[in-house]
Amino acid sequence: MNNGRFGISVHILSLLAFEGDEWISSEYLAGSVNINPVLIRKELGNLRTHGLVVSKEGKAGGSKLARPAESIFLSEIYDAIRQNDLLGKSINAPNPECHVGRQINVYLDALYTEAELALRSNLAKKSLADFCLNFEDKKLTI
Repeated sequence: MNNGRFGISVHILSLLAFEGDEWISSEYLAGSVNINPVLIRKELGNLRTHGLVVSKEGKAGGSKLARPAESIFLSEIYDAIRQNDLLGKSINAPNPECHVGRQINVYLDALYTEAELALRSNLAKKSLADFCLNFEDKKLTI
């Protein structure tokens, strides 16, 4: 999550939520996110694979939410972009002769699992529509 994909995906999906049933171009999305449209299309492909958006090609094409924003939860977005462990993994092999080193990874793994479950639990309580309430100057098209 630390690579920015979660924020980019929430940004994309929030824009789509506000546009309702309109097909929104990757160029428009890229202008708001302020990144290259190619990166937007790559992320849209991932979101499409996870059933969060639908897309159509062509001049009148674009993307829109696959279902209402009320039924898309932030935990689903997290799951769609998740590639690595939340807090990472140790890159070294601790000393097996050390009383901490020989056990540290077992305890860290348990801690990381607990933290990720807490994060997912929190994200599962908030829909994309709930998140969009932060933007007071726009109304969701439902």
